[in-house]
Amino acid sequence: MSIDPVALTAALIQCRSVTPADGGAIPLLQQTLEDKGFICNRPNRGGILNLHARFGTNGPVFGFNGHTDVVPTGEGWSMDPFSGDIRDGKIWGRGAADMKSGVAAFVAAAISFVEENPNFDGSIAIMITGDEEADATDGTIAILDWMRENGEALDACIVGEPTCPERMGDMMKIGRRGSLTAKFTAQGVQGHSAYPHRARNPLPPLVALLNRLANWELDTGTAHFDPSSLAITTIDVGNQATNVIPEYAKATVNIRFNDSHSRTSLIETMQEWMDETAQETGVTLSMKTKISGESFITEPGPLSKIVADVVKSETGLSPELSTTGGTSDARFICHICPVVEFGLVGKTLHKVDEHVEVKDITTLTQIYRNILKSWFSQTR
Repeated sequence: MSIDPVALTAALIQCRSVTPADGGAIPLLQQTLEDKGFICNRPNRGGILNLHARFGTNGPVFGFNGHTDVVPTGEGWSMDPFSGDIRDGKIWGRGAADMKSGVAAFVAAAISFVEENPNFDGSIAIMITGDEEADATDGTIAILDWMRENGEALDACIVGEPTCPERMGDMMKIGRRGSLTAKFTAQGVQGHSAYPHRARNPLPPLVALLNRLANWELDTGTAHFDPSSLAITTIDVGNQATNVIPEYAKATVNIRFNDSHSRTSLIETMQEWMDETAQETGVTLSMKTKISGESFITEPGPLSKIVADVVKSETGLSPELSTTGGTSDARFICHICPVVEFGLVGKTLHKVDEHVEVKDITTLTQIYRNILKSWFSQTR
C-alpha cells in the first residue's frame, strides 16, 4: 500500500487533539488525501475543524465517518500518551483505539482502492470531525449540513468506531440505543428540622419520584435491542447543616432506550409522574431534559451482509450484529443512508495506556479495502 496505516496512526496519535483541540490531525489527513487526488473541503464550525474528502464525481457514494479528537489522557501512563510508540506488537497512545487507528485504516484503504481502480464507477466520501468526544454539535452535524447545502449525497456509510469487544471481527454495530438525561429540581421551603411544620421538605417528594422511576420497567427488549435502562446518577442537596430542612433538592437520571421509545414518549411519562407527585405533596417539581440521540437501527440488509462477509473472510469470525454501547455519530448519519459501525478491539478505549494490536490495524485496512471492492461491484 502506498500509505502505511500504522505509520499514519502513529502520526495522528502524535497530534495532541484532546477535544476540542485539533493538534494538526485534520490538516495531516487533508494533505495525505489531497496528495492522492481527493478533493477536500473544510466545513469547520464553532471553532471545530472538520474534513470532507471525496474521490469521484458520480454516484453511488460510499462514505466513511470518523473522528480525530480524543478524551483527556488522565494520570498514570507508563509512556508519553502522545508518543505513538510501537512496543510488544502494539501501538500505544491516546486515540490508538478510539479511533485514530480506524481513521488511518480507512484512509489507507481508500487510497489503495482508488489507485488500483482509478476509473471505478462511483465515489468515496470521507468525513472526519474533531467534535465527537465533546458536544457533537459542530462536527458530523456540520459536515452533513454542508453536504446538504452543496448537493453531496451518501448511499451507504461505515463509522470506524472500535466495535469489537474481545477479538478482531467479533462484533459490528447496526444501531444504537438512544440517550436521554433528565434533571429534576424539587423546590420547598427551608426551615428548622425541629419545626418541620413550618417548612416544606423537598426531599421526600423527590425521593418518591426517583423511587418510581427506579422501579420503572421500560420494556423487555425488542428484536435488535436489549431492555431499556434508567439509572439515577446523582442526588444533590448542598445542605451542610444537620438541623436545617433544605429549600431545594436536585437529582439526575439517564435513560438508555431502545426503539420502543422516543424522547417524546419518555418525557411525557416522566412529566406526568412529576406532576402527580407535585400535586400530592405541594412541593414544586421541575424537569430539564437533554437528548444525546434517539435510538436507531439499520435493519440487516445488503450493507451489513457485505461487511459481515468481508470480516469473516479476513478474520474467520462472523461478527455479531449488535446495538450495545453508548452513542456514536452514526446517530446522525442514519437519517441520510444505511450505516453500520465496524472497527478495532475497544478494550482500552478511554483508558490509561490505550493501545491496539498493530496487526489488527493492517487487517482492518484490508477489510475496509475489500468492503469498498465488494460494495462497488454489487452496486453497478
